[in-house]
Amino acid sequence: MSRKINTTILNAYRGEETEYIPAWYMRQAGRSQPEYREIKKKYSLFEITHQPELCAYVTRLPVENYGVDAAILYKDIMTPLQPIGVDVEIKSGIGPVIHNPITTFQDVEKLGEINPTTDVPYVLDTIRLLTEEQLDVPLIGFSGAPFTLASYMIEGGPSKNYTKTKALMYREPATWFALMDKLADMIITYVEAQIEAGVKVVQIFDSWVGSLNASDYRIFIKPVMTRIFSELRQHQVPLIIFGVGARHLLLEWNDLPVDVIGLDWRTSIKEAREMGVTKVVQGNLDPAILLSKWETIEERLKVILDEGLEQGKYVFNLGHGVTPEIEPATLKKLTEYIHTYTKA
Repeated sequence: MSRKINTTILNAYRGEETEYIPAWYMRQAGRSQPEYREIKKKYSLFEITHQPELCAYVTRLPVENYGVDAAILYKDIMTPLQPIGVDVEIKSGIGPVIHNPITTFQDVEKLGEINPTTDVPYVLDTIRLLTEEQLDVPLIGFSGAPFTLASYMIEGGPSKNYTKTKALMYREPATWFALMDKLADMIITYVEAQIEAGVKVVQIFDSWVGSLNASDYRIFIKPVMTRIFSELRQHQVPLIIFGVGARHLLLEWNDLPVDVIGLDWRTSIKEAREMGVTKVVQGNLDPAILLSKWETIEERLKVILDEGLEQGKYVFNLGHGVTPEIEPATLKKLTEYIHTYTKA
């Protein structure tokens, strides 16, 4: 007998009215979950993602524990970079470290192409396992965006000011656009494989693009994002874009062929609408608020939910990812409250 899938979030992403406001949380899988911490004592992130049964377990845990309306595949935005020749290592307490950073046009030319079937079969096997056998909610697939991936590849790891990245962009535009094209090809191929394997939604994380001003975004980033989303749009799954500190880019995003714009906690739903954002919006409780008393959480939550109900075309999420300190019980209570408070 086939499983019944709760499609509430898919309907919301299409801008349709729903019985309640659906919710999921960025980085809901892992980090704050005790079951995940036990797994991490034995395996690294890459080791987990290379084992479909284990990766599927981590992915579905928050659905079972918190009652959220979607699962997001447990993996890292660095996953597709290794197959194209990027020597990346995830270091505890630091994040991604790139041992062969991009500095020249020749470095870009050396990058290969991804063949998901042979290069990342474990990702596709995990998706199939989840969507064919285990989940009763839609699975969200994802990729990093070209700027965010490039920032790691050029800086050699996380950065606070992206000086090397911007310097390459301004100083060597031909190298920059060549890198954007390489990454766009990789992202399109990688995400299409995820869709074919069974994901029902795709989120593109451009986490650090807010470090650019709107003018530079239009010149150096918007063309490649338009190409990526135009290609992916043919597959008729909801497409989401999200970044941090990107209030000044919201109208640029609104122009893109996306369905959903993710807001961080700096911009309210009402403010986004007043600015001219017409797409479905997703967000945007500050994750740090979840470390306070429930009274404070509820107070802030009501403001966001009331705006979501009033403005419409809305899905609840956090303004950034779940942090390790957040109690799982708080996330469970959060989901229950969102569903109950917004039920039509």
